[in-house]
Amino acid sequence: MKRTAFITGATSGIGRATAEILADNYRLILCGRREERLDEVKKELEHKTEITTLQFDVRDRKSVFKALDHLDKNWQTIDVLVNNAGNAHGLSTFDEADLDDLEAMIDINIKGLIFVTKAVLPFLKESKNAHIVNLSSIAGKEVYPLGATYCASKAAVESLSKGMRYDLLPYGIKVSNVAPGAVETEFSLVRFKGDVERAKKVSKAIIRFSQKISQMQFYIY
Repeated sequence: MKRTAFITGATSGIGRATAEILADNYRLILCGRREERLDEVKKELEHKTEITTLQFDVRDRKSVFKALDHLDKNWQTIDVLVNNAGNAHGLSTFDEADLDDLEAMIDINIKGLIFVTKAVLPFLKESKNAHIVNLSSIAGKEVYPLGATYCASKAAVESLSKGMRYDLLPYGIKVSNVAPGAVETEFSLVRFKGDVERAKKVSKAIIRFSQKISQMQFYIY
């Protein structure tokens, strides 16, 4: 029987590319906010492997735990958790930043990762060789102007990864942290709330493709 991978933010970007690669060797639990996009990815990949989908927002603690509480018994051993869901909102100095944007980044990038990991942990403990992969960012290592809170949120992911590594070692659960640089995804479009022109300007920086990041993740499993 194939091992099972659980991927958040699986409907686009790195998450979707990760699903495409893992479909060759894993059963997939795909998670995201947009049900129609989840269905689209499932239809695209289900000829390769078994797939189930869970629709929830990682910020919504109750929804996260409810989804896992109702997970079918056939899916209750999870071998790999990919905490991919994350976002940046806005690009401005800290004093001018919209407080709602700052709160959203903390809620998605830190609290969302914590909620999902806590909810999935009982199923990871059922695996004999479980692995958690957290997606942080190079921005968690080197702060850039106009991105204080985003950078702080990704630094927190890196620290959480290091702490989890110690805490989960007794269960044989490995924890890795992947810190990509700029990637060609919907990321900038979300950051600028649909402003395509602003998103394109950011994308003129050095671009690494989602598939390359996903291949690296597959290698470390």
